[in-house]
Amino acid sequence: MEKTFVLVKPGAVARGLVGEVVRRFERRGFRVRAMKMLQVDRDLAAEHYAEHREKDFFGELVGSITSGPVVAFVLEGPEAIAAVRKMMGSTNPLAAEPGTIRGDLATEIVANIVHGSDGAESARREINLYFSEGEIV
Repeated sequence: MEKTFVLVKPGAVARGLVGEVVRRFERRGFRVRAMKMLQVDRDLAAEHYAEHREKDFFGELVGSITSGPVVAFVLEGPEAIAAVRKMMGSTNPLAAEPGTIRGDLATEIVANIVHGSDGAESARREINLYFSEGEIV
C-alpha cells in the first residue's frame, strides 16, 4: 500500500467542495489515514512550493495557498500517487478531462481545487510538512 498527500485548496474549501473531493477518493477505494483543516502560513507555503521558488509564479502560489483555510489529508491505497494524480486531472482545468476533479470543478490554474504529490519523494516530504508521525493512523 502506498501513501500520498492531498491538499484541498482555499478556494475549494470556501466553495464547500471538501466533501466532494474526499468522497471521490473514498469511492475509488482509498483510505483516509490523516486529515486536518489549517491555515497555511507563508513559511509553510514557501516550504510546500520550494521547487518553484525561482519561478515567476511562486508568489502567486504562496498567495493563493495562504488566502484561506485548507484541508490536508493522507490517502493510502494501491499505487495511490499515480491514481490520485489521474483522478485530479491536468493542472490546467481547461485541459483536464471531464470526470476528473479539476475537469469537473476547477476554473483557474492556481485555484485548481486540489494539490497532490507528484512522486514518492514529494509525498514523503509533504506528508512530513503537514503531519507528525503520530497523526497518521
